[in-house]
Amino acid sequence: MASTSAPAPTGPPVVQNVSSGSSILVNTCQRGNPVLEHIRNVAKEWSDIVPDFQMGRTTCALFLSLKYHRLHPEYIHTRIQRLVHMYTLRILLIHCDITEHQDSIRELTKVCLINNMTIIVAWSPEECGLYLSTFKVYEHKPPDAIRERIDKDHMSILRAALTSIRSVNKTDVTTLKTTFGSFAGIAKATSEQLVKCPGIGQTKARRIKDAFEHPFHNRAMTMTAEDVLPLNAARKQPGAMGPPPVPARAQASSQAENAAARHPRPPSPTWSIELDLNDDDEDEPQTLTAPGTPAPPAPAPPEPSRTAAGDAPLNPRKRAAPRSPSPVWDIELDLNDDELAELDKLDPDPKRPRLDAGT
Repeated sequence: MASTSAPAPTGPPVVQNVSSGSSILVNTCQRGNPVLEHIRNVAKEWSDIVPDFQMGRTTCALFLSLKYHRLHPEYIHTRIQRLVHMYTLRILLIHCDITEHQDSIRELTKVCLINNMTIIVAWSPEECGLYLSTFKVYEHKPPDAIRERIDKDHMSILRAALTSIRSVNKTDVTTLKTTFGSFAGIAKATSEQLVKCPGIGQTKARRIKDAFEHPFHNRAMTMTAEDVLPLNAARKQPGAMGPPPVPARAQASSQAENAAARHPRPPSPTWSIELDLNDDDEDEPQTLTAPGTPAPPAPAPPEPSRTAAGDAPLNPRKRAAPRSPSPVWDIELDLNDDELAELDKLDPDPKRPRLDAGT
């Protein structure tokens, strides 16, 4: 009886670092990687190569999942060491499949900077496959294929030059070309002439004039703080394109002259408030004395006067004797004899004074 053998595994043949020109070489350690299902428009071949993917003779990629990197942080370092100095473009393709990824990506960025690698972060297997396919498709194409295409005629060059100015669009370029005729006419136009063009206001006119008149280098790098103050500290003159720089030395001298013209103010003395809250002096005004100043002489006390009964001295200012403190109020003082007798029957407390007790 003939024995049935297991079917041979189907898949691309393994080649020894030899590419047919239009295929991506895949390391055999990447079997089962879901990224392989999303590599489209190019063919794939298994190969015994050092990197995970080889998209060209000088381009390779290492694939790394952040979830796997957390479990085995030494894996990527071993793979990078095996690359040594092979390949010109070395890519670390990272699949971000975790939530807290900031620290891991920051660490891997430092590793790529040290080992002369380019880091690319993708958020899905589909995006990872698209990156690999794009690198293979553009392997032999010049960089002009992804650059902005500019025609060689005069209007296209003029449009590309003027639209580089902020807020200037293609319609404004057509308006300026029709109004002033040439690039030289636009450069020599004044702000008033630019504002008269439809669609161009004060802001666009100022930016166009700045592009033609201001130097290309940063003026702030060549001027010191002692010579020029910040532009926002100076006042803008009406009709001017911008405030002129104000010399700091001139402002410092004017401030010194103003300070010398003002007389210094003497320091205020420290005052102490003496309050006299006696009964006889309640209505007298309070006296403020400075430290070290002799106190004024106290006025002589007035002679006490007596009332008609002749027993209580009176203050002549108040026309009456000072009020004595109010006694402590007791509820029993407001009760008559009958009520006190009834209270004795209800509350036989021996400590409480009785009605029959002596006064």
